[in-house]
Amino acid sequence: QVQLVESGGGLVQPGGSLTLSCVVSGRIFSPNAWGWYRQAPGKERELVADITNGGITNYADAVKGRFTISRDLAENTVYLQMNSQKPEDTGVYYCNFRGRGPFTGRNYWGKGTLVTVSS
Repeated sequence: QVQLVESGGGLVQPGGSLTLSCVVSGRIFSPNAWGWYRQAPGKERELVADITNGGITNYADAVKGRFTISRDLAENTVYLQMNSQKPEDTGVYYCNFRGRGPFTGRNYWGKGTLVTVSS
């Protein structure tokens, strides 16, 4: 099993910055991808950004140039640096760890952390 624990959510003013962290523990397999998703009130969960074990990143158009995903393999931690935040960034942010290649289909989620962008 794989466990994910997010931290770092909170209230931030428009234009501000916030960094989310997610520690992944358990039986980590590779190849894999680490990602952040978000769910705004009344909307479906959507991909924000992800990064493969090879370091290839992918961002939603809405956050390109403002958010940066990174990971510390030694600490099994993935980060989401969020800059120039907008009210529409508000939502519950979920950490995701999924398998690729022979491990496709293995998909794990954290419980989520709330980010509120408001003045």
